[in-house]
Amino acid sequence: MTCLFCDKIFKKEDIIYENETVVALYDQYPVSKGHVLIVPKRHIQTYFDASFTEKTDVDQAIMTLKTMLDATYHPDGYNIGINNGIASGQSIMHLHVHLIPRYVGDTLNPKGGVRGVIPGKQSY
Repeated sequence: MTCLFCDKIFKKEDIIYENETVVALYDQYPVSKGHVLIVPKRHIQTYFDASFTEKTDVDQAIMTLKTMLDATYHPDGYNIGINNGIASGQSIMHLHVHLIPRYVGDTLNPKGGVRGVIPGKQSY
């Protein structure tokens, strides 16, 4: 089985952020303006496989990218998401973190946020 991220050579101009262990780029299928993926350079399948340093670098990327996205897109909020395993919806078996800017009015009722990954469980 090949890995989309390991097999892909990212163009330097596609990388919007990089630190020691991760790169970030805009999602090719964004759910909102500014949707970013943060991808470890080392092939690891899930967040639970990441080292302490990789998790720290992911967090650093999230904070730096939030500042950049705030200045560029002026979102009203954010979702941060990771799919870990096939049952969670992971379709690319290389850890990647979604940083998704949210905007007032982008959905009828955002209450429950990430709970919406299971239809019918978002509203409570």
